[in-house]
Amino acid sequence: MGVPLRQQLAVGSYLLKQKIKGVKKYPLVLMLEPLFRCNLACSGCGKIDYPDDILDKRLTVEECLQAVDECGAPMVSIPGGEPLLHKDMPKIVEGIVARKKFVYLCTNALLLKKRIGDYTPSPYLTFSVHLDGNQERHDASVCQDGVFERAVEAIKLALDKGFRVTVNCTLFQGENAPEVAEFLDYAMELGVEGITIAPGFSYERAPRQDVFIKGKDVKELFRGIFKIGKNRKWKLNHSSLYLDFLAGNQSYDCTPWGNPTRNVFGWQKPCYLLSDEGYADSFKDLLEETPWEKYGTVNNPKCANCMAHCGYEATAVEDMLKHPIKALLTSVRGPKTEGEMAPEKAPVYDDGDRSLPNIAGIPVRTEV
Repeated sequence: MGVPLRQQLAVGSYLLKQKIKGVKKYPLVLMLEPLFRCNLACSGCGKIDYPDDILDKRLTVEECLQAVDECGAPMVSIPGGEPLLHKDMPKIVEGIVARKKFVYLCTNALLLKKRIGDYTPSPYLTFSVHLDGNQERHDASVCQDGVFERAVEAIKLALDKGFRVTVNCTLFQGENAPEVAEFLDYAMELGVEGITIAPGFSYERAPRQDVFIKGKDVKELFRGIFKIGKNRKWKLNHSSLYLDFLAGNQSYDCTPWGNPTRNVFGWQKPCYLLSDEGYADSFKDLLEETPWEKYGTVNNPKCANCMAHCGYEATAVEDMLKHPIKALLTSVRGPKTEGEMAPEKAPVYDDGDRSLPNIAGIPVRTEV
């Protein structure tokens, strides 16, 4: 089941309206994080080291729906933590669907079999299941054996019940292109609608920092993946230009307001990935009070190695709107996998080390 036409039209219409109105900073996906608590303890997680009083906090149904209305983005991604731990998550999802927003409910799927009866299939609801590769790789990533098998079982159940299902894959240190390609083949065999794939962001709060891929290694890895994928029909839920960016062929600045975050602390400055930069009381305040010029790959060492879709997908979409022919040609030929890469922009800060530490995707299905 492909991305519904109504979703493509709704998002396209939203983008066109922003352009007509001359809006410079507009959200594309609301990152709604109603809790940080999780039933896993992944080594690359930036949430689990909060004290219990923070992990026990929850956004109410009313707070979640207010954020959806306040932001106005056509899509809502609900990460965490593990959202299915929230007892009111069915009501939150129901409220978002009633607003005809497209919600991606991100889950490790450990509770999905138990809770799936609380949800109703809808073209506005997608279960985005976290799988970081094949069984051995994924279970190592989440630091618990058996999680892959339970997630796959839950995916099959959700598909049988008529739900939209995607896979959210984060790549870490030690990946190789043939192994990732094998996983993408497997995901397509499962019958999921599409796959979101991106390099992991090196959260400062993550228990381990040696698990993250950085710099040119990311681009080389994706070039290897896409070279294999030229003869395969992977459904990747990204714009063609974001995939080209991952392969080192586009030189982009991030667009942090494209995926604004509302969590238990408030509206997080400047993006979903940086958690110690302060919070705003409203979405309007977030846009007006955040010193955006202080962030981004060239402006802040915390951002130096980031290539996450929550920062760069919105940039790629903006580029697509400005250069539709370039986007079309890239979509047809796929990401370039050989030759020189786009030059990296020189940082304006002076830290002496670009390797310093620095999270659903856009519903544009690109086949690679």
